[in-house]
Amino acid sequence: MKSNQSRREFLKVSSSALAMAALAPSGFAEGIVPAKKRSLKKGFMMSTFPKGGGKLSWLDKFQMLKAAGFDGAEPPSHLNPKEILKAREATGLAIPSVVAGQHTRSMSSAAPSIRAKGSEGLNQALRDAKAYGASSVLCVAGHVDENASYAETWDRTREEIAKCVPLAESLGVKIAVENVWNNFLLSPLEAARFVDEFKSASVGWHFDVGNVIATGWPEQWIQILGQRIQKVHIKEFSRKRMNEEGLRMGFGVEYLEGDNDWPAVMKAFDAIGYSGWCIVEPACGPCQEKLSTEEFLKKVSADLDKILAS
Repeated sequence: MKSNQSRREFLKVSSSALAMAALAPSGFAEGIVPAKKRSLKKGFMMSTFPKGGGKLSWLDKFQMLKAAGFDGAEPPSHLNPKEILKAREATGLAIPSVVAGQHTRSMSSAAPSIRAKGSEGLNQALRDAKAYGASSVLCVAGHVDENASYAETWDRTREEIAKCVPLAESLGVKIAVENVWNNFLLSPLEAARFVDEFKSASVGWHFDVGNVIATGWPEQWIQILGQRIQKVHIKEFSRKRMNEEGLRMGFGVEYLEGDNDWPAVMKAFDAIGYSGWCIVEPACGPCQEKLSTEEFLKKVSADLDKILAS
């Protein structure tokens, strides 16, 4: 069916579809996912690969993701490039993004030598991304705490990232900033300003849907960040669990069981014309304990299909 409407929507507006539904597999009534309405690609953040992943080769992991229906994988930097490239070539999975493995939170340190390690790690991540064919690198910009004020973190991380911009521009790889509960860049307005102050098309934003729910609404962030968004992390979050069990426990919820208003989120992506990668970063919740690695990956892939069709 070429219509962009989901089967559920189609049933509401077309009486003739009732006859089609009667002929459909019985699983349809249980919520089989309709065809995707959007040209978005499905990725998996490798740092959150499920239990038992440490015993598997990168090729094994890529093959499992391929079998589960993913289009790509997002590895950390500073790995053995030969192993990653071997896995990529053998499976045909793309590598759209690389996570800066030497954590760039250190860019806000008061010690210049420690800050330098953050920018050196980002430069290596950019080189790795180029080697893998990735178009962006996820960069966590500093960390505000009792030793680094908000203003100091802003200035220090801007200075260190700016050192990496020439390499990013020469490689054709974008630096995509993400706020990962580092007490920094807490509103979409300042996130947009932070990116814009670099005055470079090589600096953008890596938007994590789940990271902003504790203090805001993802759809509002999407509207403001707009074309600055380079990649998207799909993550769930429960305000109820946060309030009852502790702040970070909000992440301990399966997809589609949290507080994301996925139809509103996807509508916001449609409005800004986003058509890139949606990369899952699944919770290590109860579901992972009950399923095999293969089963878990297939479940997450199916959940992502439902989200993208929202």
